[in-house]
Amino acid sequence: MISLTIDGNVVEVEEGSTVLQAAQKLGIEIPTLCHHKSLLPYGACRVCLVELEYSWGTQIQASCTYPAQDGLVVNTASERVLKTRKIMVELLLARCPEVAPVKQLAEQMDIKEVRFPKKNEDCILCGQCVRVCEERMGIGAVNFVNRGREKKIAPAYDRHSPICMACGACQVVCPADCVDLSKITKRTLRPIPLAFDEGLSGRPSIYVPFAQAVPNVPVIDTNTCMYFQKGTCQACQEFCEADAIDFDQEDKVEEVEVGAIIVATGFELFDSSEIFRYGYGRLDNVINSLEFERISHASGPTGGKIFTKDGREPQAVAILHCIGSRDENYHEYCSRVCCMYSLKFAHLVKEKTEAEVYNLYIDMRAFGKGYEEFYKRVLGEGVHFIRGKCAEVTDVPETDEEKGKLIVIAEDTLLGLTRRLPVDMVILSSALIPGSDSDKLSKILGLNCSKGGFYLEKHPKLAPVDAISDGIFLAGACQGPKDIPDSVAQGAAAAAGALSLIDKGKVILEPITAEINEERCSGCQLCIANCPYAAIDYDEEKRVSVVTEELCKGCGTCVAGCPSGAAHQKNFEDEQIFSEIEGILA
Repeated sequence: MISLTIDGNVVEVEEGSTVLQAAQKLGIEIPTLCHHKSLLPYGACRVCLVELEYSWGTQIQASCTYPAQDGLVVNTASERVLKTRKIMVELLLARCPEVAPVKQLAEQMDIKEVRFPKKNEDCILCGQCVRVCEERMGIGAVNFVNRGREKKIAPAYDRHSPICMACGACQVVCPADCVDLSKITKRTLRPIPLAFDEGLSGRPSIYVPFAQAVPNVPVIDTNTCMYFQKGTCQACQEFCEADAIDFDQEDKVEEVEVGAIIVATGFELFDSSEIFRYGYGRLDNVINSLEFERISHASGPTGGKIFTKDGREPQAVAILHCIGSRDENYHEYCSRVCCMYSLKFAHLVKEKTEAEVYNLYIDMRAFGKGYEEFYKRVLGEGVHFIRGKCAEVTDVPETDEEKGKLIVIAEDTLLGLTRRLPVDMVILSSALIPGSDSDKLSKILGLNCSKGGFYLEKHPKLAPVDAISDGIFLAGACQGPKDIPDSVAQGAAAAAGALSLIDKGKVILEPITAEINEERCSGCQLCIANCPYAAIDYDEEKRVSVVTEELCKGCGTCVAGCPSGAAHQKNFEDEQIFSEIEGILA
């Protein structure tokens, strides 16, 4: 360890540290415009100057590049230091008068007028873009060119660089926010969309999926990470104090034995682009319900402010109900939650903007506790309700009033006429549909599905959270569209059912199960293919089918399909049925 004194305070740092790092350890703030912890020190801005004391006198040096030495005495705020820093900032302000960090430093140092020839440059020549491209990305697409007053940062020969990947690292580290990728490469910067924000905002290659993620730790996207793509960068690993990043880690598949399974795979949102006439994915400012939810949320990409794509506050908003649901061409069922979240959206638009709001609905289904009262509250806020389904959303105007607007064409069934509504934003209340991999999971767990593709419960009234197979419970929207209170209640019921089953330590079997008569079984194995519960296996040694009673539910499929009559059901024999019939007819 090295010991030095900064502003009268003794501090110990590791060998190889700089004076700037030592000062930061003491909590002493030294201004700098060219230092970045992921890059090697460069000292280009000359703002981080400090005064070093020696036996023969003092010396001014850049703290970001000067190495910490044992016994070194440093002054960060002496009269000489402050005067020299002020001159350096004044020079930067003369060169780049509109750059925010420079203006901020000038304001802190009370610099109101500059005494040097003025220019109007954007780049402060800190070199961070050059260094990150060379040191971290291993590319070197940009560099310093020319000298003196003509010095600047540009790609080779001032032409578009063929090696630039448009990764955007130079833009991220630039303190002046002046990097224009269109001058460096012909490639287009494609931000990595953040799934939690429905692609409305970007994210880095290492990120936390969302604030409440479990486990709440960062993950690395190997498809975009520079290390996995080019073998470069590794900045996250170098600066992780917990030493938690391991690039050699691989995905593992673990098998665990459990006593119960709770299926809570949720839902997906209907892809509104399938209905071409509504313009989703084709027309700007036509968004689905989850996208608006993120826009209106305080932690969303706009901080909760409702804007159109071009940054304007909408003057009129249309909310279209039942997009993809209650529709014979797509999904016939009602998604249950659309009416109420559409009312919530209308309330939020009214609360945060001065916009006119139009709700186009088929039937208003405010069925839950307090829902009808909320519906009446929204009515009282001046929201326009039009009973009728939207026919089309277009951007083709017929009048001057409609120019630059989205036009919602709909039939008002209460007034008996067709209406054209010019609006700035259209929100599609899309249907809730089963997850894309629900079929795959149903085959693995032996779950049945209802007509809409959601998992089917054992009994809609007596066993609403139990699956057909014992030990498997359903919770939430995987069983059907439902709102948050219903999902919470069903989740608690499923958890209680799973705990109850585990606590018993034993399983009660059905009294009516199938059985194979080995003497009559021909070994055709049709029963194995027909069994929906995978309860029948084939004994290779005996060359007959064998029923696993613990899995059998007594559905009788194997009995009905057995060509040799070898399969029959216990406690449900033909003799018993005939006796029951004779008793009835007697």
